Amino acid sequence: MYEGCYLLGTALARPLIAKRQIEIAHEERAPYVSHGATGKGNDQVRFELAYYALDPTIRVISPWKDREFLERFRGRPELLAYAEEHGIPVTASRAKPYSEDDNLLHISHESGILEDPALEPDEEIFSRTVAPEDAPDRSTRIRIDFRDGLPSRVENLDDGTMKEGPLELFTYLNELGSENGIGRLDLVENRFVGMKSRGIYETPGGTILHIAHRDIEGIAMDREVRRLRDMLSAKLSEFIYNGFWFSPEMDFLMAAIDKSQEVIDGSVKLKLYKGNVTVLGRESSSSLYDRELSSMDIEGGFDQKDSEGFIKINAIRLMAHNAIMNKKKHHWGVE
Repeated sequence: MYEGCYLLGTALARPLIAKRQIEIAHEERAPYVSHGATGKGNDQVRFELAYYALDPTIRVISPWKDREFLERFRGRPELLAYAEEHGIPVTASRAKPYSEDDNLLHISHESGILEDPALEPDEEIFSRTVAPEDAPDRSTRIRIDFRDGLPSRVENLDDGTMKEGPLELFTYLNELGSENGIGRLDLVENRFVGMKSRGIYETPGGTILHIAHRDIEGIAMDREVRRLRDMLSAKLSEFIYNGFWFSPEMDFLMAAIDKSQEVIDGSVKLKLYKGNVTVLGRESSSSLYDRELSSMDIEGGFDQKDSEGFIKINAIRLMAHNAIMNKKKHHWGVE
């Protein structure tokens, strides 16, 4: 999650689009590819870094960095007028003055009127999710199964619906998240090019999966592996956000992430209700949880006297530090 909250819906799509563009360019023996990203945003970097990584000889046409184009189209109003004049269908309009990027994982809304970070978005802006207060007054209970960290099946525990294929599973979670008002995010983020931007995101299925996946890791992933993975995840999200999908550092980190998921098997039960995803329980065939060892009600599995030495050893540096600080305060007469 980029900066702790954004699930990278747009950033994940760009290397996929760029890869397909290069494949088609090779099929058509075309020396050029093009994109419509502006010269202020992240997408120009994501597209072009991917192009050059996949084909160092490719040449890029980027209108928003072309002087003649910029002189004719100074911003969104001129583009909307041109589209209207020539009958080009676009989702943006004078009545809907902001841009959107829609894909399987999410839809983003930004620019235009949303550039005021204090502006409360109207409900009409949201198209992927209902408002949490308008979601059903009953909860939806589901179970998601994981194998090697990947979701393999989702079951609706209320009506018995079951989905197993990756696309079918994800589409169904999008539907459930949408009708329960899950996955809305409004934030000011840091663009790679150096400026801040305000974005509104709707990621219903991805939000459900992220919460479930983090939970199954809690029972099946080693403590130190998880700490390292969390450290790497922050860096991984930066690489994805900044457009370095096809890079040696990305290959290196993905190998480590894949390794961390080898035994993340099991299932998580969740409750979806008015914008919230609540974990109800989990079980795993590769569980590291030992009920007898952890229990406060059962004596066996652990000699509690061992904790005395454990605590004393960990206290050595604390006692030494505070002894020095007290000595220093006494020497200088500091109370």
